[in-house]
Amino acid sequence: MGRNYDRLLFEYKKLWNNRALVGNDSQAILFLTIERDLRDELTHPRVRKQPLEKFYLAIKRINESIIEDKDKSALIQIYINLLEKTQNG
Repeated sequence: MGRNYDRLLFEYKKLWNNRALVGNDSQAILFLTIERDLRDELTHPRVRKQPLEKFYLAIKRINESIIEDKDKSALIQIYINLLEKTQNG
């Protein structure tokens, strides 16, 4: 069963409502945004956190949110996959 990336991007925007995420390819936008989050690219280089710490903070935020459990699970799985990709180069 395929994921509804439009819906997941919509739910992701609820978690980080100060981020402007625009474009036509919801999957690409979501993946790129999560990768940037894991690398902490929006933070000054001297105070950036490591990917595992960013992962922990994101999972905690997702878990504590009011979005539906199936969307939480899908977002967490995407974070896991992208963290593994980040860690493996």
